[in-house]
Amino acid sequence: MTVISSRSKIMGGNGRRGPRKSPSVWVTLVGVIAVLMLVLGLPVYKLFVAALSEEGRSAMVGAFSNGGETLINSIVLGLLVGVLGTFIGFVCAYAETFIQFPGRKALHWLTLLPTISPPFAASTAIITLFGKRGMITNGLFGLEVNIYGLSGLVIVLTMTFAPVAYLNIKGMFENIDPSLFEAASSLGASQLRTLIRVTIPMVMPAMLSSFLVLFVEGIADLANPLVIGGDYRVLASQIYFAVAGSGNIAGAAGVAIVLLVPALSVFLVQKYWASKKSVVTVTGKPTGSLKPVTSKAVVVPIMTVVTLWTLFVVSIYVTLFIGGFVKILGVDNTFTWEHFRFVRRLGSDAIITTLTMTLIAAPLAALLALAIGWLVVRHLPRFGKILDLWGMLGVAIPGTVLGLGFALAYSQPTVLFGVNILPALAGGLAVGNGAIAIIMVFVARGNPTGQQAFISAFKQINPQVEEAATSLGANPLTVVRKVTLPLMSSAVVTAITYGITKSMTTITAIIFITTPQTKVMTSQILDEVDAGRFGNAFAYSSLLIVLVLIVLGIANIFLTRLNQSKR
Repeated sequence: MTVISSRSKIMGGNGRRGPRKSPSVWVTLVGVIAVLMLVLGLPVYKLFVAALSEEGRSAMVGAFSNGGETLINSIVLGLLVGVLGTFIGFVCAYAETFIQFPGRKALHWLTLLPTISPPFAASTAIITLFGKRGMITNGLFGLEVNIYGLSGLVIVLTMTFAPVAYLNIKGMFENIDPSLFEAASSLGASQLRTLIRVTIPMVMPAMLSSFLVLFVEGIADLANPLVIGGDYRVLASQIYFAVAGSGNIAGAAGVAIVLLVPALSVFLVQKYWASKKSVVTVTGKPTGSLKPVTSKAVVVPIMTVVTLWTLFVVSIYVTLFIGGFVKILGVDNTFTWEHFRFVRRLGSDAIITTLTMTLIAAPLAALLALAIGWLVVRHLPRFGKILDLWGMLGVAIPGTVLGLGFALAYSQPTVLFGVNILPALAGGLAVGNGAIAIIMVFVARGNPTGQQAFISAFKQINPQVEEAATSLGANPLTVVRKVTLPLMSSAVVTAITYGITKSMTTITAIIFITTPQTKVMTSQILDEVDAGRFGNAFAYSSLLIVLVLIVLGIANIFLTRLNQSKR
């Protein structure tokens, strides 16, 4: 009996040995851990070392001075941006997917506009239009509106990060089996009731993951508080001033640890909810097509919000584009090419460098996101929770501090057990003139949204679809390439799109590791804003938007053709 009992314990409760993991799973796991160690593990370790110093501990205590006002300000800002941005993203995604109206395709690109431009450029446009001497508030209505502070920050950050929620939710909408809505209709449910009882619960995991990303982006953003924050102080700006003002790196790291607490708390709450609300909406290729929603109870409020939001976004970016073609927008509106001549004369190197690093980093970030999603959902659900948390640190850590961590970790050769395993990767004297460290930051920052998109997509796909291919002799990697990926093309587009936009528009995460030899467009734009040359900044931003749209268009065409070739 003892032998039989022992054999049963070894082989499992049913007397059968559990399935062994394929070597490809372990190879993928080792590769993912190695990459996460390089792009997040070592920089975070260096930050903790600095934060636990005497100056770092003093800064942690100081963050709670004055009743913790700065910390509370950051949390309030993150909550407002998370809720409003997720709401706008849901409304735009719903309209684009379920409602027939002229300009649906245009809505998709207009919704993406805020995320493909430097956020501080949009802040400048908002001040130009809606500030105390704004062209609309003062010029048209004679009002003196104070746009600086919490209200301005919420507006510009909601506009900037709502596209993240839009892409994530839209990808889940497109994977919902239309038979679910047909079943609700056949049971007598109205389209409004179907929206509330079927549609929203089905995309709740995507909405929660979107809220997570937007909350963390809201509390970690630096550029906008510097431009439009006014007297509304947040932890991210406190970190920046600790470094730029007094060179207190340890103090900045200490404040960063305080900033991580609410970010990680929201992440854990979201993960708990997602585990309770997991749904399967794809059991193979979805049958039929989604029927347009026509009920006025749904269409009127949805389209009202979409129209108002679209008009607001268009006004901001028309201002941004026009500002590059006039001498001083709102003061001297004389047409000029001087701002673009300036960009051509001094910005060509930055344009080429930014494009090159983006085209390297975006596919790498998407591949890392796919690998983590595959391991988390399909093969290592328990350990995968750690991988998921680890990967999300790329967005949970404030960009300024992550860049600081890279500067601490890679400005000198990386030493392990007394052996140099990596040369210096950050700084002007590093390998590649610091470009490698910047690409690593792009990968770390571009991974989280794609990671959540792939995890949501994997949860939607019935595992039996993959098990059928495995039973026919296909190895796990072949199953992913030939079976799973064609069913999750929206997640691929989300990962690539966000990787491109994040790489080309980020500034705070690389502010400490840019070098004169490796110029980046966003850094050049920030220099122009700091110098008060808004026309040059508008011209730079306009060109950056055009370049991002071209790259995204090419990427979407390529992915569409690749998906069609696999069908």
